[in-house]
Amino acid sequence: MDMELRLLGYVVAVAEEGTVSGAARRLNLTQPTLSRQLRDLERRLGTELFVRTGRGLTATPAGLALAQRARAVLAGAEAALEDVRRAAQGRTGRLTVAFAGSGINGPLGAALGTVRTRLPDVDLRLIESFDDEEMSRGVLDGTYDVAVQRLPLADNRLRTQPWWREPLTLFLPEQHRLARGRRPLPPVPARVLGEVPLVLWPREVSPRSYDEVIGLAQRAGVSPLVAAEGRSVPTVLALVAAGFGAAVLADSMRVLRRVGVTPRPVADTVTTLHLVRHAERESVLLDRFLDLLRAPASGG
Repeated sequence: MDMELRLLGYVVAVAEEGTVSGAARRLNLTQPTLSRQLRDLERRLGTELFVRTGRGLTATPAGLALAQRARAVLAGAEAALEDVRRAAQGRTGRLTVAFAGSGINGPLGAALGTVRTRLPDVDLRLIESFDDEEMSRGVLDGTYDVAVQRLPLADNRLRTQPWWREPLTLFLPEQHRLARGRRPLPPVPARVLGEVPLVLWPREVSPRSYDEVIGLAQRAGVSPLVAAEGRSVPTVLALVAAGFGAAVLADSMRVLRRVGVTPRPVADTVTTLHLVRHAERESVLLDRFLDLLRAPASGG
C-alpha cells in the first residue's frame, strides 16, 4: 500500500501532541482537515490508530507501531533531501585529480589542505602522473575531473586556466663550478645547458617535459648532451647528486632539499601550472573545488 510521507507526518504529530488540535496547529492545518485525513488513513489500514482518552488521544498498539516506523521513514527522507541539497551545492561527491610533482611540491599541497577542511565530505582521489599528455587525455576521456599540470595539450575540448607561475631551475651537482659562489646564486643563462650534461625524463615517459628542456637549449643556440635519465623526481635528483649531470625542473622542486644538489634559476624562464578541465562537462563540485584552489594561489 502506498502511503504519502505527509500522512506519516500526521500520525507522528498526533502521537506526540496527544490531541488533534495540537497536531493541527503544529502542521498548520485545520482541525477538521486533520481529523478527516486520520479517519481516511484508518479506513485504508483497517484498524484504529488512536483512541480518545479524556480530552486527548492515545495511540493504539497499531498507532504506536506506525508512529515509530514513520519517524524512521521521515528521518530517512529528510536525510535523502539533505544529501541532494549538499550535492547540488557541490559539498559532496567524488573528484579525481591528476597532478604533476611540481604541483604537489608547489602550491597544490597547501591548497589541498584547504579543500579537505572546507569540503570534508568530498571523496578526493589524487593521482600523480609524470606525463602531461596522459593527464590531458585523462581529462578528455573522463578518467580525471581535473588535471594540475604544466604542459597541457592544445585541444578545444579542454578548458585550461593558468594558475601558478615560477622559474625553471637548474639543479646542479654541488661540486660543479656553476654551483659555487655567494648565496643566493644568481640566475644562469639558458646557454649553460650546453656546458653541463643533463639528466632528463625518458622521452617515452614524459615527452612534453623532455621536449621542453631540449627546446630551451636549442633556442639558446646550444646542443645539450643527455647523460642519464630518471623516471621520477627523486631518481633524477639522485643522479644529479651522484654527478651524472644537471636537471632542469620547476623551481618548486627545491623544497625537496636533496643532499648533494644545488639549485640555480635559469634566467628569463617561466613555467606555468594550469588547471585543466573538460570544456563541456559542468560540475558544481568541480567549480567549488577550483574556487578553493584559486583562492590561495598568488605565485608569479
